[in-house]
Amino acid sequence: MTPILKTEALTHRYSVGTPFENTAIDSIELEIPRGQFVGLIGHTGSGKSTFIQHLNGLLKPTAGTVYYEGKDIFASKVATRDVRFKVGLVFQYPEYQLFEETVYADIAFGPKNQKLSAAEVDERVREAAAFVGISDDMFEKSPLELSGGQKRRVAIAGVIAMRPGVLVLDEPTAGLDPEARESLFKNIEDYRNSTGSTVVLVTHSMDDVARIADRLVVMDHGRVVMDGTPEQVFSRPEELTAMGLTVPVATQIAMELRKRGVDIPDAIYTTSYLSKVLLKWKEVHDHA
Repeated sequence: MTPILKTEALTHRYSVGTPFENTAIDSIELEIPRGQFVGLIGHTGSGKSTFIQHLNGLLKPTAGTVYYEGKDIFASKVATRDVRFKVGLVFQYPEYQLFEETVYADIAFGPKNQKLSAAEVDERVREAAAFVGISDDMFEKSPLELSGGQKRRVAIAGVIAMRPGVLVLDEPTAGLDPEARESLFKNIEDYRNSTGSTVVLVTHSMDDVARIADRLVVMDHGRVVMDGTPEQVFSRPEELTAMGLTVPVATQIAMELRKRGVDIPDAIYTTSYLSKVLLKWKEVHDHA
């Protein structure tokens, strides 16, 4: 089956031909199947943000190709424009992009640009608002009146309203308190489960990505250095920490326990799994 997104030898260099030339991403080969939830992780400066801006044509590669459903997104101006409705990108701190007078108008902006009927736009707005927990009674408010968490939800709803095949989120919970962060992650999970959409999530929150992603792609110095399930990736905690990354709290605890002689598996990355492993370990040793 054709992957919904594919990159071939994708490379981007900034300031080409100057003393400041810098390779931000280098020969990335990646396939993302339809419906997959991908967590994209890496330290600051690893190339994550540059990479995702190629997925909907905001940045043009220095070399290499990006395919959406098997078609080169840079084949023509029309193809590049069309992919921006198919791959929805939510930037970090998206609330700074809110500019309409009302919440409703902001969410409706994308669908209107898709030349949909008023009835279809209205349906999209209400559907997207429901996904992110924005109630109808907030539609006529100015986005400026909303809390930080509410603004974030409105910005995400504006992208969801275009019904993209792929939703790309760059640190969507940055700066939010723990309760708002947990709530927003649940909204994203519910959206993916309800629509079957592909989600690419850039995040530094290892505990969250360990819990909700099907697959983790780890970037370092512009290259993909790990690619697998959360279990596979977090079974290599020493390599991750050597790259300057944190690992989930459960993984950190498991590492310390193994150092102290507790015989438990390598691939522990959620607190629920750690609890089960420790209970089983205790039962074995209680009966020894």
